[in-house]
Amino acid sequence: MTNSNKKNILIINGHPNRDSFNFALANAYKEAAIQKGASVAEINIADLHFNPNLQFGYTKRMDLQPDLLESLEKIRWADHLVWVHPVWWGGLPAIMKGFIDRLFLPGLTYKYKDNSLWWDKLLTGKTARIITTIDQPAWYYCFVYGNPSINQLKKSTLEFCGIKPVKVTPIGIIKTADNEKRKQWLNKVAQLGSKHL
Repeated sequence: MTNSNKKNILIINGHPNRDSFNFALANAYKEAAIQKGASVAEINIADLHFNPNLQFGYTKRMDLQPDLLESLEKIRWADHLVWVHPVWWGGLPAIMKGFIDRLFLPGLTYKYKDNSLWWDKLLTGKTARIITTIDQPAWYYCFVYGNPSINQLKKSTLEFCGIKPVKVTPIGIIKTADNEKRKQWLNKVAQLGSKHL
């Protein structure tokens, strides 16, 4: 990557409903990034055909379905990953968790070193942005609950695999927001897209 305005950006949408505000946010980021010269690819996890259940845990490797193999290639291609998802019960949607369980595997996104507690981070050199919608104030989610979904995705997954920095944009409170507030959030996300952040 020689030109900061020519980033390869991958938008990964974890919401299962195409009519959700998450899709509007993802589209706002995408359009702004394209207008500023970025190459943009998308993964809408709900559109993929795969078994989200890590059936044998880590004792036996399951074959990756074609949609997962294509997703892995997109992740490797990208300089910057943009994850868009809602917070449900303090965590990620089930289909998004299944996507991570099936794809972020030893040898693919990280690799344990022999006779060591340490590991190689196979996604080093990439950055990420998490855009997450919540139905409570961000400060409340942070101080009362400890940001569980953010910690899981940012620290335990993305940074574990070498992606850094990982920045977070919480969007909420969704359920009480009027159209004007939603427009403000869409504009905010578009600004992030225009700067490729």
